[in-house]
Amino acid sequence: MAWFDDLLFTYQNLAVALGVNGLLALSMYVVLAVGQLSLGQAAFMGLGAYSSALMSLQLGWPFWAVLPLSCVVPVLFALAVGGPTLRLNGVYLAIATIGLGEVLRGVYLNVDVLGGAMGLSGIPEAAPLWLIYAMLALAVLVLWQVGKSGIGRAMEAMRLDETAALSMGVNIRRYRLATLCASAVLAGLAGALSAHSTDFIGPNDFGFEPAVTILSFALLGGIGSPFAPVLGAWLLTLLPEVLRPLADVRLVMNGAVIVVAVLFLPRGLLAWRMPRHVRPGRAA
Repeated sequence: MAWFDDLLFTYQNLAVALGVNGLLALSMYVVLAVGQLSLGQAAFMGLGAYSSALMSLQLGWPFWAVLPLSCVVPVLFALAVGGPTLRLNGVYLAIATIGLGEVLRGVYLNVDVLGGAMGLSGIPEAAPLWLIYAMLALAVLVLWQVGKSGIGRAMEAMRLDETAALSMGVNIRRYRLATLCASAVLAGLAGALSAHSTDFIGPNDFGFEPAVTILSFALLGGIGSPFAPVLGAWLLTLLPEVLRPLADVRLVMNGAVIVVAVLFLPRGLLAWRMPRHVRPGRAA
């Protein structure tokens, strides 16, 4: 029955990836919702993963004790870097946040207590699958309710025209920092849940490529509602598995799907389903 055990292991890992990637897609959604192209989600994920794993391995903290820590550490980092980086816009903000992520990856590679290039292994597999999906469902529900509130309307105004939003009394700086912190919470939580589900993390899990992949989740699904980026994450997570029999060709087809979606569905797969007043507009 070894084949059955291998099959069960494969599908369990896929189920974990779907839930974790859904949270990462939402972490990108909240910053895109205010028109900010921040690519620091992989960095926040790494902080959550390493902080929770380190406390478990070095101090023996239980999973339920390290889980809140995985949210607090990325938020503190977001608050520290948010002041200077959020003064930037567009591609400049994207470059700055990618740079911060690469700095952290260099720390992971060169600090022995963090495992160096070999990463950290033997992390307790203590994150139940139901918790991952409960956190995902809770995040979607909260963001859905926020989107229908005055806060959501202020965020949409920022995305459409920051100057107009500012003239209406919207505190641009406060909203930018708040969404960056919310993004840090979601990505850090995803990092801890992933680390305590797969028992291993490495520096390359949180570099440039994962940052772009997380952006692809939101671009494919759209930002018309919190359901959209989760759909995009699930499709891009499942696509390599569906195309696995095609070997290396699947990588080309995976990229082709993203290009076609961006060209012909610039607002994402679910944009056409959203009511007019919540459809994403042109980023500020």
